[in-house]
Formats: sequence, C-alpha cells, structure tokens
Amino acid sequence: MRSRSPTLARFTKMHALGNDFVVLDAVTQPMRLSPARAAKIANRHTGIGCDQILLVEPPTRPDIDFHYRIFNQDGSEVAQCGNGARCFAKFVRDRKLTGKNRIRVSTLVGELELVCNPDRSYSVELGQPNFEPACVPMDVPRPEDSYRIDTSEGEQSFFALSLGNPHAVIPVEDIDTAPVASVGQEFQQHAMFPESVNVGFMQRLDEYNIRLRVYERGAGETLACGSGACAAAIAGIRAGLLKSPVTVNLLLGSLEISWPGGESPVVLKGPATTVFQGRIRI
Repeated sequence: MRSRSPTLARFTKMHALGNDFVVLDAVTQPMRLSPARAAKIANRHTGIGCDQILLVEPPTRPDIDFHYRIFNQDGSEVAQCGNGARCFAKFVRDRKLTGKNRIRVSTLVGELELVCNPDRSYSVELGQPNFEPACVPMDVPRPEDSYRIDTSEGEQSFFALSLGNPHAVIPVEDIDTAPVASVGQEFQQHAMFPESVNVGFMQRLDEYNIRLRVYERGAGETLACGSGACAAAIAGIRAGLLKSPVTVNLLLGSLEISWPGGESPVVLKGPATTVFQGRIRI
C-alpha cells in the first residue's frame, strides 16, 4: 500500500524593521498549531526561524474580519504584538483574504483595528494603556509614577504599563552601552513580575524622538518591538519627557507613535515587509 504523503502548509516569512515572523493562514487551509510545534518552527537552527509566529484564523463574530494569535519563540502564546499586527495586515491584503483598508481583528485580550495606508505603511490601534499594577501585572504595594529594582548593574528606575502585555521601560543615557541582556533577564525573572515582562531601554534624543532596544518575553532582544515602542513613547509622554507623535528609532528604521494621553488609544504606524514564501509540514 502506498503511504500517504505528508500534508504541507503554506507559510510566509515577514519582518517589520527586523522583527521577523512566520505567518500561517488558517483561514484557507486547516491547521492546528501546538506550542511545541510553534517552538520547532521558530527555531533558527532546525526550523524556519523567527521571533514570533502569527496565526491568521477565521473570525469568531460577524463584526470581526479575522482572529489573530501570536506564539513566541519558546511556543508560549501571547496577546499583543504591534509589529506582527502590521505584518498581519499586509499578509491578509496580499493574499487577498480581504480587500478592506480597515481590518478588525480579535485577540486574546480584545480587538484591534489595522489600517492599510496609501503610502504602503500600516497603522495599528493598540487600545488604551493601563498603568494599574494588578493589570500589568506587578507585585507591588501601591501604584507609583515609577518603580525601582536592584540588579547586578545597580538600581534601575523604570516605568511600567500594560498594552495587553506587560512592559517595563528603563530610561538610559545611551542604548549602545546599556546592559540589555543582563538587566533584561533579571527583570524577567524578578518576583515583581509574576508573568515576566518585556523590558525596554529608552534613550531620549529630544521631546519628539527616542532610541530604543527591547528585551522581549520568550524571545530575548529583538531588532524591533511594536508594543515595546508604544510603551516607551507612552511612558515618556506620561512622565512629561516626550510629546506626541513620538518617532521611535530602532536599528533598521523608525516607528511613529501617537498618543494624546488619558484614555485615548495609542496608534502605531510603520512598514511591513514580505521576505519569502514556502511550505512546511505542520
């Protein structure tokens, strides 16, 4: 008897300023992605390799266009990724899964609106920031404007907030010499953050411009982090250090973050790029 050939699924490799993704279409092809399989796909030595995997699923309600899922390198599922959302928007348009310029998607923590701009950039409305420690989450006795942690590199002062995922933002004099890996790991392992945390290192250039490096949960330092860029801009605006819109300068380019303050949603604008396509056994 002839053995059945393995089922191959189409994938697309994409990046947003170097933050790279494997995007899988679960709308037109049946697919179940386990955390273990996601980690194998993301492995840079034995898989395709990426910072995160994006899964495009059918909508769960008639007023939503798609459901959006995100898996880290280690297979853990997370709720938010601004860079991934821009790639998501480009992917569903390029694959003709939708013809809309405004796309509504559901996530683990709510809904996002993705916008395809005339200049071929993509904007994402990431919702309202939340500064309540319990919502980050953080184990602290009371809310503060800023917090402190003792590390091997000395005491670190930082801002904290949630954008559907937890962020700590550390102001630094120079991101080129900042101890990103060591302090990033110490923050992520600290008891203050029961669900770990994305750690941003922010260098203020002027009131409208910053430089940023981010040490992400489940991925380590990445070339860009969309929600991390939003968190840094929001933290700086709230502290009176920055004014909206903020240009966040990353290694391979920049993002524009708009946030009027208060309960207004934050908007992230930037590019998305397709690298190549292929097939893989899921």
